[in-house]
Amino acid sequence: MKSIYNIALLVTLSALVTSCHDTKNPNYQYMPNMYESVAYETYAESNAFKNGKEGQLPAEGSIKRGFETYEYENSTAGYDLAKANLKSPLDTLSTKDADTAKELYGIYCAICHGDKGDGKGKLVTQGKLLGVPNYKDRPITEGSIFHVQTFGLNTMGSYANQLNSHERWLVTAHVLKLRNEQ
Repeated sequence: MKSIYNIALLVTLSALVTSCHDTKNPNYQYMPNMYESVAYETYAESNAFKNGKEGQLPAEGSIKRGFETYEYENSTAGYDLAKANLKSPLDTLSTKDADTAKELYGIYCAICHGDKGDGKGKLVTQGKLLGVPNYKDRPITEGSIFHVQTFGLNTMGSYANQLNSHERWLVTAHVLKLRNEQ
């Protein structure tokens, strides 16, 4: 009989404890403004900023993380300067780097310039593009190749968003290798 009373008391206490718990509104909040944050309208005035009207701008001269500066401008004069002065920071290519360079060239360049750099890529042979030059016909240097990959030239667009500077130097070395093989 005593065990029945204990079981009944236990069931009553557990029902009482669980019935008082509200899952939609927590009882205690460690950081209430994380649970119920203040919503701000886009472009609305706010006292969170110094002038109360607009967000804070980045400091003058700051650059985004991972950005690498390039001192030659996107112009004919910049192209000529890069062609004459810009040298590759890569001393020699390891076999792994050479394989990576060939792979990157195949992905980004061979569709127009061809696997051998002869200007007979798939888009050219299908008649989609005309006038893609053969590397042996052009007076190119490592600086001019890197500059054209960075900014683009004529119908070729920039590849600076797809390839970082190290990868562009790898492709440059592969293009020079293809030119020497012709």
